[in-house]
Amino acid sequence: MPYDLSNYLVIGVSSRALFDLNRENEIFEQQGLEAYCQYQLEHENDVLKPGTGFALIDAILRINRIEPGVRRTEVVIVSRNSADTSLRISNSIDHYHLDITRAAFTGGEPVAKYLNAFDVDLFLSATEEDVQAAVESGVAAGLIYDGPRRERADPLEQIRIAFDGDAVLFSKESEMIYQNQGLEAFIAHEKQNAQQPLPEGPFAKLLKILSYLQFDLKRKAGLDKPPIRTALVTARNSPAHERVIRTLRTWNVRIDETFFLGGVPKHKILESFSPHIFFDDQHLHCEGAAPVVPTARVPYLKDSVEGEPETG
Repeated sequence: MPYDLSNYLVIGVSSRALFDLNRENEIFEQQGLEAYCQYQLEHENDVLKPGTGFALIDAILRINRIEPGVRRTEVVIVSRNSADTSLRISNSIDHYHLDITRAAFTGGEPVAKYLNAFDVDLFLSATEEDVQAAVESGVAAGLIYDGPRRERADPLEQIRIAFDGDAVLFSKESEMIYQNQGLEAFIAHEKQNAQQPLPEGPFAKLLKILSYLQFDLKRKAGLDKPPIRTALVTARNSPAHERVIRTLRTWNVRIDETFFLGGVPKHKILESFSPHIFFDDQHLHCEGAAPVVPTARVPYLKDSVEGEPETG
């Protein structure tokens, strides 16, 4: 019987998001593909150091150890490497005992077209072109920033994931009102529509899957403390917070911690929450968060960004 990945939380991750390949990427950009391939072959048995996304992937895979014989998560390597240069990646996966058995090595071709074939729920990459293409194909995706490498999680440590609200969990509709018309128009719009749930954003499905996993693990595995903890970290404040709360109720999901910051910098809250990863749509917020916590930016669809100003 074919293995049905649609029954799992599936994360696609590029080799450069999983491992520290900054040196190798410099060789590729400065000396070209041939030099990069030669370097990888010469260092085939040298174990790669963990990258920014390593701790998240390691922790997600550990969910499968909670209840013997029950798998709930899968990770797929989706990389532009060729099969010939992929052995260093495979050797590093084996070294860290990561339970990853599936991969797509495209030999330099774009990777996004293969994500839906693997039923990927979340794609993480350090290549902006691939992340943008993933978003265009309807896959939740984040451009991972170079940042702190967390130590490997204890098996019982909670996986902590933090999200921005508008244009991430929710649609960018309200965000665009703020950007184009200002704060007063935004607040008036949210007050007027407080009883109307916000439309789903690109990461709404992922949040719902995580919420289900929290409930499923606690109920079936008899855990006192769910191994996943989520946070909403948004620039919204009162009275615009009401619509967010009512939307989450409508979705029947629980976010464990919510922070309505009203313009207060996010990085201090994030440093205290200490997530395995934080998702935001604004480069300014990602740039501030990346030095203290693993961070990924969620890009807009291409047809929605023309003429839109960049804000914080």
